Amino acid sequence: MKETNVAFEAVSALNFAEAVAQVRKALAAEGFGVLTEMDVQATMKAKLGIEGEPYLILGACHPQSAHRALAAAPQVGVLLPCNVAVSVEGGRTVVRAMNPESVMGIVGIPELAAVGASVGAALRRVVVACEGPSLKPGADGA
Repeated sequence: MKETNVAFEAVSALNFAEAVAQVRKALAAEGFGVLTEMDVQATMKAKLGIEGEPYLILGACHPQSAHRALAAAPQVGVLLPCNVAVSVEGGRTVVRAMNPESVMGIVGIPELAAVGASVGAALRRVVVACEGPSLKPGADGA
């Protein structure tokens, strides 16, 4: 898994449909619900006539964490929910989840740091769960 200020990212051994199913399963296991779905590929085709690779954005919400964040700073509502994207890029399936630690950090309210850290840890686990066994160290039996 690769981590940046923007996102946690992994190339998955799963195909697109399998990765989407695994993301949903991993999100649910971490206590997230999916509030929104954006099919970017279909939207680009419908609105711009552009053919593209599969790209789905799931707006995931961890209710307890969202409540804590909104109680500390109501303005963070514009930063919710946590987006998780599954796409095909160059023939590879890629899973990305936003990095909530960075996002909460830009607000500058100390109470949000703990929220960002706990949600970040959960989203890291979601991304790792989607890598697939063949990409994890030692999975080849070595």
